[in-house]
Amino acid sequence: MVLKTFGWSFAVTALGLVAAILFGGWTAFGIVAILSILEISLSFDNAVVNAGILKKMNAFWQKIFLTVGILIAVFGMRLVFPVVIVAVSAQLGPIEAVDLALSDKDRYQELVTDAHPAIAAFGGMFLLMIFLDFIFEDRDIKWLGWLERPLAKLGKIDMLSVCIALVILLISAVTFATHAHQHGGAHVDKAETVLLAGIAGLITYMIVGGLSGYFEDKLEEEEEHEHEEEEKAAREGKPRTVVAMAGKAAFFMFLYLEVLDASFSFDGVIGAFAITNDIVLMALGLGIGAMYVRSLTVYLVRQGTLDEYVYLEHGAHYAIGALALILLVTIQYEIPELITGSIGVILIGASFWSSVRRNKRLAEAEGNAGDKTEVTSGV
Repeated sequence: MVLKTFGWSFAVTALGLVAAILFGGWTAFGIVAILSILEISLSFDNAVVNAGILKKMNAFWQKIFLTVGILIAVFGMRLVFPVVIVAVSAQLGPIEAVDLALSDKDRYQELVTDAHPAIAAFGGMFLLMIFLDFIFEDRDIKWLGWLERPLAKLGKIDMLSVCIALVILLISAVTFATHAHQHGGAHVDKAETVLLAGIAGLITYMIVGGLSGYFEDKLEEEEEHEHEEEEKAAREGKPRTVVAMAGKAAFFMFLYLEVLDASFSFDGVIGAFAITNDIVLMALGLGIGAMYVRSLTVYLVRQGTLDEYVYLEHGAHYAIGALALILLVTIQYEIPELITGSIGVILIGASFWSSVRRNKRLAEAEGNAGDKTEVTSGV
């Protein structure tokens, strides 16, 4: 099971490390290995949240997620995205941006750093909305009941999560962006950039998340009346109606997953510059890490881990909230990747431990109930 799920990740790791040695020797090998570990540690919460969405898809779309999705994740976000940032911020053509990334690495890193406030605002707002919508929803299973019960009541207020997100964005723009970055000795006001990028992140979340939610609801309706719809479609000569709806729902859920993955990858891409400004080594290291995140997502789905350890999803969403706030703070202040990664690991670890204890309590309760039944029947 492990080899089947992680086989491609192992293969990509071997190829990536060999390519690193050929490209820059053992120093490059070390850098790529460190970047891979960095990406995995920063993205474990990504895998848990992805698994919660992926388990709703059929085997075909899970395969698409692992093939087309990994191409988007590795080549799109880890290789093309940093080049696009430079091209847009420096108003260069794509070929000039690639040439700059390969020939003048210091200038390339400087341009990406200048674009960081916009990246952090976009990704921070997208992730913040995911967190807010999660904690304001009334759920049967609650991890931190003392916190989640009152928040679920507050969640009944329409558009509350959007209002809170906009307030946090405004505070971030005023507090951080107006003091952000000295460039060439002159003060640079990034408030407008942060506001525009943050609103773009919010709009992206509402469009993609809204469409995926809409089609997911449609899919559930179709499944409830599946036999009736199939018979009706067959009589009317439209046998593909149900399949088309399922495909549409899965497509928008897939699109939502990709935007989610992109938002998660922002901190990894930016953090990678603390280790190297070589775009080739960066793509190799982050690409290997992205493969493991994908494989881990599928592993969690196939093992039914989220159903067994019910608080994992809670822990992952709290980690998302923490990451969103960290991204917004990094508009002005530099936060070590060790802290960013550790917070996610600690929160997910705590939720896993709580799940184990819950399962143990339930097993003991069932055992005691069984003993009482035996005593009663014996009497």
